[in-house]
Amino acid sequence: MPEAQKKKRGAKASGRPRRTEGAGARALAPEVPADGGPRMDGGERGKYVYCIIQSGDALRFGPLGIGSDPADVHTVNYKDIAAVVSDTPIEVHDPTRENVLAHERVNETVMRKHTVIPMSFGTVFKTRDDIVELLRSAYDAFHDVLVKMQDKLEFGLKVLWDRDVMIREIERADEDISNLKNQIGAQKGSTYFARMQYGRLMDAALQSMSEKYVAEIFESLREVAVASRANKPIGDKMILNAAFLISRDKEQAFDQRIKQIGAKYDKLTFKYTGPWPPYNFVNIRLKLERAKEGK
Repeated sequence: MPEAQKKKRGAKASGRPRRTEGAGARALAPEVPADGGPRMDGGERGKYVYCIIQSGDALRFGPLGIGSDPADVHTVNYKDIAAVVSDTPIEVHDPTRENVLAHERVNETVMRKHTVIPMSFGTVFKTRDDIVELLRSAYDAFHDVLVKMQDKLEFGLKVLWDRDVMIREIERADEDISNLKNQIGAQKGSTYFARMQYGRLMDAALQSMSEKYVAEIFESLREVAVASRANKPIGDKMILNAAFLISRDKEQAFDQRIKQIGAKYDKLTFKYTGPWPPYNFVNIRLKLERAKEGK
């Protein structure tokens, strides 16, 4: 039976920031010039930024933040949007398991009640004013994405197969490949060219079977997903590495559909994770520039 399971983020954390394998997550990453952004001045305190939300009120989320003594998480507001932050030393934060878990724990807590635009792991600004300037300069882009992502969550789906099992299935079903295999087994002398032909035919058959499975899975999930993204599979066993954007009110329907698909394709293994912030569906590049002197 397939492993069609839903994992919360705490169970999936590793020693690096959470990203979907393959093409990489499109988490928000600010581009800041050397004179206007995060610095590594020993002993100074800055602001670690986890995500952007829509809120006109100053909010506090409690001691959840990054650090050996979990930092208090709160917002820095501009108009009706806010950055979710905690105080932190101005330094490079290593993506240790503890740090990554803290980063994800904050996003998970915030996204229970808010739509979030996730910031990439390790985003630190020197001052509160720098964050306000970020929110001000990119207000339209943030607001537009928050509206589009409102009440939407990301789920990850990886589908794997046992290549040897699939090869045996193809050998039984494909007459040309079956005959060629028998010829190789019975042939005396060199079988080099026959084996080369067998390999080409088998690779093509595996590719065709994989594409058929993937197309059918995407089609089955189309009506319960807002959008989807296929990332590059990893290794010989993985045939699908995808992210799905789901409306909150469709979460149970999506969950049920995954279970149905898992039961239908009992030769495949389904690894299902989420919910996550919409890492794969937000791609904003920002540049924070200091106002010129005299303005």
